[in-house]
Amino acid sequence: MTKKKENQSLDEALKAFIEVNHLEKGLDQVRVQEAWSSVMGPGVSNYTLKVRLEGTTLIVYLKSSVLREELSLGASRIIEMMNEDLGRILIEKVRLQ
Repeated sequence: MTKKKENQSLDEALKAFIEVNHLEKGLDQVRVQEAWSSVMGPGVSNYTLKVRLEGTTLIVYLKSSVLREELSLGASRIIEMMNEDLGRILIEKVRLQ
């Protein structure tokens, strides 16, 4: 990585490092998992097996078919809340399994 300027803030340096090393997708996966727990709370998180981002689709594996059906009714609201928590539009669809 080349030195762009003498005095660079830590935030700028980290963003540049992430961009140069193509780490954004991996960080998005972690951010999505954290956002799911934050947005959905412990009640839903306890029934969640796995959360991952595939392109712009949030895929959530759940232990409960009843919860899956209930959450599917509010899928558009889940997308809205998740994107709000993430600070940008990252999720366009939700697939509950």
